[in-house]
Amino acid sequence: MPDAGKVQLPRPATHQLMHRDGFGFDAAKGCTEGDDFSDPAAAPFDATIHRMLSQNSCSSASAQDCHLSGGTAEDPYRYQQGFGNRFASEAIPGVLPQARNAPQKVKYDLFSEQLNGSAFISPRAGIQNTWMYRICPSVAHGGLTKAADANNKIQSCFLSLNTSVEYTPQDHSWSPFPLPEDLDSVDFVHGLRTIGGNGDPTLKEGLAVHLYCANTSMQNSAFCNNDGDMLILPQQGRLDIQTEMGRMMVRPGELAVVQAGIRFKVCLPDGPSRGYIQEVFGVHWELPELGPFGSNGMAYPRDFETPVASFDLDSGEWQIFYKVAGQLHTCVQKHTPFDVVAWHGNYAPYKYAIEKFVNMACIEKEQADPTIYCVLTARSRVPGVSISDFLAFTPRWMTTTDTFRPPYYHRNMSTEVMGLIYGKWGGSSHPLEAGGLSYEGSFMPHGESYQTWKDATTRELQSERVMEGTMAFMMHMSVPLLLTRYALEESGCLHPPDDSKWDDVHRHFEDHLEEVNAVLAGAGRSPLTKGTGSAGDGAMVNGYH
Repeated sequence: MPDAGKVQLPRPATHQLMHRDGFGFDAAKGCTEGDDFSDPAAAPFDATIHRMLSQNSCSSASAQDCHLSGGTAEDPYRYQQGFGNRFASEAIPGVLPQARNAPQKVKYDLFSEQLNGSAFISPRAGIQNTWMYRICPSVAHGGLTKAADANNKIQSCFLSLNTSVEYTPQDHSWSPFPLPEDLDSVDFVHGLRTIGGNGDPTLKEGLAVHLYCANTSMQNSAFCNNDGDMLILPQQGRLDIQTEMGRMMVRPGELAVVQAGIRFKVCLPDGPSRGYIQEVFGVHWELPELGPFGSNGMAYPRDFETPVASFDLDSGEWQIFYKVAGQLHTCVQKHTPFDVVAWHGNYAPYKYAIEKFVNMACIEKEQADPTIYCVLTARSRVPGVSISDFLAFTPRWMTTTDTFRPPYYHRNMSTEVMGLIYGKWGGSSHPLEAGGLSYEGSFMPHGESYQTWKDATTRELQSERVMEGTMAFMMHMSVPLLLTRYALEESGCLHPPDDSKWDDVHRHFEDHLEEVNAVLAGAGRSPLTKGTGSAGDGAMVNGYH
């Protein structure tokens, strides 16, 4: 029999209760059968709820606030969950105005400020904006000057008029890009390097592929990319990203997106760091459609995490770097840009743990196209066509029968740039190491090595786990990629082309000529004879006719 004075909750508990910790909330603790709520100190919710349950002897409970993720040893920050949600967050309770965005007077004399990531006149579903309530308005800054000497490795104009970029049909691969020397002090902004891109941010159309290599945290400085949204992928070392909307700790295996116009600062809690960036101009990253998959699978919206409001009291001198049309400009202001006490809206940075991706490529036969691994997509101006799909390759089962399992030989309109976060890449068409890159041009033929083909066409197929301990990604772009001078000449990481890679390819069809001719004879057709003459009607050079 239950003890008198104890509230018994049936198993399983269907709600989670939160308890307050200052202005935030700790992780939710579930209630299970037999929990003793007669002692307020032991209850996983505040004393008010404890008294309510004790006095009313009820056997149910309600959540007291929204669920927040995070709060671990590896990531101490808290997050709101969801993709594209309209969030509301306040570091001091009661700051957010009710039923209006710009009241005559904001609580505590804060300044109201709106950030728009879409045109004012947009379809409602496409409107992205955030209202911030901050200690000092962003406009309070000194004059802007061009920071020409800050970083000359950044490119954003990918047109034929720019002699610093060029299109090449040759496939390429790069070994891991080097971290800065210990004697050099290089932060995130000064460590940006552009690999290639398409279009131009002044046209609000196109994209860019960058990497960063840094060994120093940003000190009293912030970065604002006005050209486009940045999808950031740390490969070595965590990034402690402080944004106007709050903080994110992003580790290798996670991605972070910081939209255009949002100021942020990057610190390196693990020391030197390296990673990849894909930037899109004039559009925003979205979740791909699920189509016949239905309601579930791929990247779940609830697994995306947006920071909660967090602010600093700091009236020191700050330097702000703005990237505009690929060039850095800078100004000085006498207050921190991270002074937003509360905010609400849907234009806010977020992160996603790629290991949570739900693979849908477990099929019985045939190969799925690589877009089945799509985590995020960005639209082009052509209806129904993306300008880029971000694909993730994570551990999964391979179960296909009577199927060529490696990536098939093909040519397609898309440009493919691949990188490796950790582990060992199983592909054989080009070298790919963690911290390196590979590039395949639009419509250019590519595929696995001849040795891989021989193994894949003769081995006994069994269900097997692949990609264990490995995470790779692909930027699958529907436009040609113009590569920079840094990528082709200055990085020191470019592998020379291997002209002998296909010298050992054997034309196995010729081993079956006797069998083929028997089939042709049975069909009343002439047998094949080897031809070496000029091509003409019914003939092929060094072929058969």
